[in-house]
Amino acid sequence: MNVADKLAGRRVAFVVAPEGTEQVELTRPWQAVQEAGGQPELISTKPGSIQAFNHLDKGDTFTVDKVVTDASVDDYDGLVLPGGVANPDFLRQDPNAVRFVGEFFSKQKPVAVICHGPWTLIEADVVRGRRITSFPSLQTDLRNAGAEWVDEEVVVDSGLVSSRNPNDLPAFCDKLVEEISEGRHAKQAASA
Repeated sequence: MNVADKLAGRRVAFVVAPEGTEQVELTRPWQAVQEAGGQPELISTKPGSIQAFNHLDKGDTFTVDKVVTDASVDDYDGLVLPGGVANPDFLRQDPNAVRFVGEFFSKQKPVAVICHGPWTLIEADVVRGRRITSFPSLQTDLRNAGAEWVDEEVVVDSGLVSSRNPNDLPAFCDKLVEEISEGRHAKQAASA
């Protein structure tokens, strides 16, 4: 199968807070989904636009396609959770965002998360018994939530793709496209 066709006809939700998303962790996976023929959609907790960051400096703004309260997991084939420190911290405080993220697991759909993004997964209580990586400062949080934290470039655990930081983006993007192209993963629901 041609890489440009791997995600043909598939919609991928990118869930981010109104500010604090690490820009490259949004734009590179977004590009990978598009290059594989998929349709990415930006979902946030508020309408309008989001303010991305390049570490601690303001980056670009991006237009929100849909507010999380108006989005249905049934409309998407996969989920990407970019990092940045503030982004997942805001998301995990929003019950609607946490519910939306958790539903991807209960409906056995692929999820890709990078950097500090797993904070939202911890809040959704979907990491128990899962093998995962993240930015190193989250390892204690993930272990306390019942996950097996490892320090690897990219980790795949039954439809859950995780990476540590922007340096891991090439491997992260390859694996998220692969997992979303494979479709549902029955073991995703085990941690939901």
